[in-house]
Amino acid sequence: MIRYLKNEEIDVRKWDECVNKSFNGIPYALSWFLDLVHEGWEGLVENDYERIMPLTSGKKFGIHYLFQPYFSQQLGIFSTSLLNPEIVNAFINAIPPKFKFVDIKLNIFNQPDLKSIELISNKNYVLDLIHEYPRIAEKYSGQTKRNLKKASRSTLTLMKNIKPESVISLFRENRGKTLGKWNETHYNRLKRLIYSSIYKGRGIVYGVFTAQNELCAGAFFMKNNNRLIFLFSGSDQIARENAAMTFLLDAVIQEFTPSHMVLDFEGSNDVNLARFYQGFGAKEIVYLGLRMNKLNFPAKQMFSIYRQIKKR
Repeated sequence: MIRYLKNEEIDVRKWDECVNKSFNGIPYALSWFLDLVHEGWEGLVENDYERIMPLTSGKKFGIHYLFQPYFSQQLGIFSTSLLNPEIVNAFINAIPPKFKFVDIKLNIFNQPDLKSIELISNKNYVLDLIHEYPRIAEKYSGQTKRNLKKASRSTLTLMKNIKPESVISLFRENRGKTLGKWNETHYNRLKRLIYSSIYKGRGIVYGVFTAQNELCAGAFFMKNNNRLIFLFSGSDQIARENAAMTFLLDAVIQEFTPSHMVLDFEGSNDVNLARFYQGFGAKEIVYLGLRMNKLNFPAKQMFSIYRQIKKR
């Protein structure tokens, strides 16, 4: 039986145990992570936490809806046993009818086949780190190899455990200026997420410094079981000129090879980013977005337009 539970009704110990034992468990679904990215999250629970599905909800114009929180690429159904389309369908059908609009991301092992929903394909890229570094580096693209030569001529230095604020500031002063949808709340949430991850022994922050000892690129990685997630980064114009991000990612690959870890690049549908990640030999994996709009016209159209505006 699948039950809908509000936040205060959820046994977080059992919830996290399910995520950690799930064959498809990822940190985005852990209770502490959900607390940080979407306070008051709810969930669907099957029997005694054999399978779970986080529900991250909002309310606008009196309409209850589900959406994907910032910093959590995938959610969906997590299970301690194998999943099939029928089980995934059952969870989707168990979403309370009060949620009139749904726009969420499932994980790669969630493959529903319901005709009543809209499914959107999203791309992710992962690199298996089981082999020795030289074997992995052999498969780098020509462009990646050229970028590494460029970086070596720039006398770059990699430092570990730099302050999260340094990377966030680097992002805000560069890429962040083009993202109007990011505000102070998002940056504070990101900072708490990074510090909490470090405190729990799951987070690492790297920085790349120029010969003049100036930070030009930085990145935050989250470790979970056998997964290393490239969750956030920042860089400036100098980093683009000296290939600092290629230098950083190559250094991380060297650090964690050989191991049973998988480097998760966390996307992307952007063609240029996809090419950059594939340059390290990363493989493309597709995960599905789920969209449902149960509103009546004209509320259906108005709310859909509002959600699209919020995403920009």
